[in-house]
Amino acid sequence: MYVQLSIFARIRRVICTPLCFNSLPISLCNANSLIYTRSSLFCTTLASAENNNQELGILDVGNETKDSSDVLRKWGCSESDICKIFSRRPSIQAMDIGILQSKLEILSDIGISSFELVKIIHCRPRFLNCRINDFLDERLEFLQELFGSRERLLKAIVRNPSMLTYDLMGKMRPVVEMYERIGVSRKELSSMLMTRPTMFPRSTLDEKKMELIRRTGVTPDSKMYKYVATLFAISRTETIHKKIAYLEKFGFSEDEVLHLFGRSPLTLTLSTDKFQRNMTFILSRMNLPASMVLANPCLLFYNLDNVLKPRFLLALKIEDMGLEPTIKGSAMLRALNMKEDRFIRAFITCHPESVSIELLEFYKHAKNVKRLAESSKKSFRKGFPF
Repeated sequence: MYVQLSIFARIRRVICTPLCFNSLPISLCNANSLIYTRSSLFCTTLASAENNNQELGILDVGNETKDSSDVLRKWGCSESDICKIFSRRPSIQAMDIGILQSKLEILSDIGISSFELVKIIHCRPRFLNCRINDFLDERLEFLQELFGSRERLLKAIVRNPSMLTYDLMGKMRPVVEMYERIGVSRKELSSMLMTRPTMFPRSTLDEKKMELIRRTGVTPDSKMYKYVATLFAISRTETIHKKIAYLEKFGFSEDEVLHLFGRSPLTLTLSTDKFQRNMTFILSRMNLPASMVLANPCLLFYNLDNVLKPRFLLALKIEDMGLEPTIKGSAMLRALNMKEDRFIRAFITCHPESVSIELLEFYKHAKNVKRLAESSKKSFRKGFPF
C-alpha cells in the first residue's frame, strides 16, 4: 500500500511541476500523450509505464477522461484543433469536465462539428463559458420555427453562435414582432438573419427611423423593403444622418440621398472614407456629373485602386494611342462591371502583340500604384467580421 501511494505521489509531483522536462523519469516518457499547461499551448510529455503499473497493481486510467483536452479529443477535435481552442481561450483547460461534456453534447445534438467549434471559439472565445443550456429547448424551438429547417438553423448558429445565448422573451421575440409590425415577414427576416447575423441585439426602430424609411420611397410590398428596413434598423440614427450629410457635400439633396439608399440599400453600409475617395475621383478625375452616381450607385462600390482608377487610366491611354475599341460613355460602365480576365480580353489582348504588351504593362503599373501609407495600414478584427 505504501509503495502504491509513493508511486502516485511521484506521478502527481511530475504533473504539477511546470516546465520540468529534466525531472521526468525515463519510464514515464511517452510522446503520444500531451498535457496542455495554462501558459498557452506548452506541451509536456507524460505517459503510463504499463509494465511497472502491472507489477505494482496500479489501475490503468489511460482510457478515462482526465482533463478538458481529453474531453475535446474524444469529441472529435484533433491536436491542432485543441491547440487553437486553448490558445484562444486558455481558461477552457481548467474548465469542469462535467460542464464541458454537457455543453459539447448540446452542440452535438444541434449538429455542430469540431471544425465548426474551432471557428466559433476563435471568434467567440467565451462561448463555452456562457450558459447555453438555460431555456435551450424553448430557444431552439423558436429559432427552428423562424428559420424553417434544421439545416438553415445550423448555418445561422455557426455564423452567430450568440443566438444560443440571447434572451428569448426580452430580446428575440420582441425583435421578430417589431419587424412583423412594419411589414417584414418571418420568412424574409430569416433570410436577412443569414446575411446580418447580429440583427437581434442591434435592431431598434423609432419614429425618426420610420420616417427616414418612408422617405426612401420603398413601400412594404416592394422586394427591396426588407433590405431597407433591416439596414436602417441596425444602424444608429446618428450614423445615418452623418452619411446623409456627407453625401450632401457633393451636391445631393437629402431626399436624393434617401432615394439612393432606397434604390441601393447597401450604400448605407459604406464608410465615409469610401464615399470621399470614390466621389472625389468620379467628379474631379473622371469629370462625371454627380447625377451619374444617382443613376449608377455601383460607382460607389468599385475598388478605387484595383478597378476604378486603373481602368479609367487605361481608357485614356487607348484614346491617346488612337486605338479601337475605345472606353467611353456607356462602354465605361460596361468595362467597370467586367471581370478581370474578360476586361483584358476585350480591351488589351484584342490588339496586335506589341501593342497589347505595352497596354498590359501600363495596366499592371496602374494597379500597383497604391495610395500613400497603404502598406503600413493595419487592420484589426475582433470577433466575427460583421
